[in-house]
Amino acid sequence: MLKIGCHLSSAGGFLHMGQEAVSIGANTFQFFTRNPRGSRAKELDVRDVEAYLAFAKEHGIGTIVAHAPYTLNACSADERVREFAHQTLCDDLKRMEYLPGNLYNFHPGSHVGQGIERGIALIAEQLNRILTPELHTTVLLETMSGKGSEVGGRFEELAEIIERVERKEKLGVCLDTCHVYDAGYDIVGHLEEVLSEFDRVIGLRRLRAVHVNDSKNPIGSHKDRHEKIGEGFLGLEALRRIVHHPLLADLPFCLETPNELPGYAAEIRLLREEDAIPCASPETH
Repeated sequence: MLKIGCHLSSAGGFLHMGQEAVSIGANTFQFFTRNPRGSRAKELDVRDVEAYLAFAKEHGIGTIVAHAPYTLNACSADERVREFAHQTLCDDLKRMEYLPGNLYNFHPGSHVGQGIERGIALIAEQLNRILTPELHTTVLLETMSGKGSEVGGRFEELAEIIERVERKEKLGVCLDTCHVYDAGYDIVGHLEEVLSEFDRVIGLRRLRAVHVNDSKNPIGSHKDRHEKIGEGFLGLEALRRIVHHPLLADLPFCLETPNELPGYAAEIRLLREEDAIPCASPETH
């Protein structure tokens, strides 16, 4: 069964997110661990987590994805910023231990002029500090669009980070459809070739989640601007091929499109309908 959901607000707690997910036909979801543009995190309500876990089991909600705040930059040139990233990662993963077996996704970071090799080295250093044998959460590196000095716009960059990490079994990748398309990977016309390249460079066994987003910009634009499903340059047909691809069948797919709950519900229905007629207009391609 397709595991699909969307990004939900964590303001109401875990049980509320689970209830919202079920209300829109979702069986997974993603949430920010704290204010995405800040650093503060709500105090964890253990009773709420326990209520959510019981609800999730009853309603068939599978693996969920936590997302680190955007302010986190594990490879900043500023040591204070890197230390903030370290403290945030540690605190978030400590909280995730109350939800064992789930996923924690973060943007690798921006090297801000230090060079890609230095950025990769700093990210790997951070991961080697936070990944412990006792950890019950898989940490995901997200594929990026390659804008500015971002690390992760090429599969090779993520592969090099992974190669430098000691506890590789605790590490995976989250593929973002908008990001990889904007980075220059043609998942519309050559999906099989892109998946083969990912497998050759990183290994499909490390792909643990997918962000499903259309793109406001054409391939190779390096812009990172998400669009609603079927209204961008990827189109509904291409995105439906991705979520129903046999090699990706067991992964959680999370929508991050510019939508509210009714829009997410509609997109989930569209993507579940494997044989439906695509609704993207020709002008978007």
